[in-house]
Amino acid sequence: MTEASAPAIVRADGRTPDQLREVTIERGWSAHAEGSALISFGGTKVLCTASFTNGVPRWLNGKGKGWVTAEYAMLPRATNTRNDRESVKGRIGGRTHEISRLIGRSLRAVVDMKALGENTLQIDCDVLQADGGTRTAAITGAYVAMADAIEWARGQKFIAQRATPLIDTVSAVSVGIIDGTPMLDLAYTEDVRAETDMNVVATGRGLFVEVQGTAEGAPFDRRELDSLLDLALAGTASLTELQRAALAASLEAGE
Repeated sequence: MTEASAPAIVRADGRTPDQLREVTIERGWSAHAEGSALISFGGTKVLCTASFTNGVPRWLNGKGKGWVTAEYAMLPRATNTRNDRESVKGRIGGRTHEISRLIGRSLRAVVDMKALGENTLQIDCDVLQADGGTRTAAITGAYVAMADAIEWARGQKFIAQRATPLIDTVSAVSVGIIDGTPMLDLAYTEDVRAETDMNVVATGRGLFVEVQGTAEGAPFDRRELDSLLDLALAGTASLTELQRAALAASLEAGE
């Protein structure tokens, strides 16, 4: 059978290798947070809230710059078996710390801290249901929540009308090689058997913020790396359009 006549690869959920899961972004999900978004990447659902504070940590006082930080957590029954709350355990796990820092770095990459002024944005990403790609969904949804919180602050005159704290968008997606085929946006059943697993964070302009890649099985070569990065950038470009569409829509409440 020639390559041209080979059947197209179809994944377990019916997607093609270069297809995202269904992505939905519901803005204004929280009635209390200055910005919020419930984002779904297929079966993965993450609630992202952005809390705005007029003021900065003591180490930034008087420097004319703001700060953005993030925390990530999973509900006990976000997965198929219950996990104890880390607050009950009395310690935060290494994975949670790692993902929290990743989200914070990703968001800070697209914020002009001087334009933000001496204000703080605290982002909380809580995984309600996990089916792979929780960190990438969290970053993508957190950007939308953050953008709404910034506009709330502008309306409250904490941020100057002409200031542009957001210098770009940011989103993230997973990619991996399964049975020799590069695939986009891995669900859990794919992630656990991927030969190569990678999370890619990129701006709307297509610039990389972070690339986390590991050979879970066989080592990958430069050609495979390039194909994964190309696939990821196509995915983040689609996510950028979904973010922009969500932010362009009017919120039913408060508008």
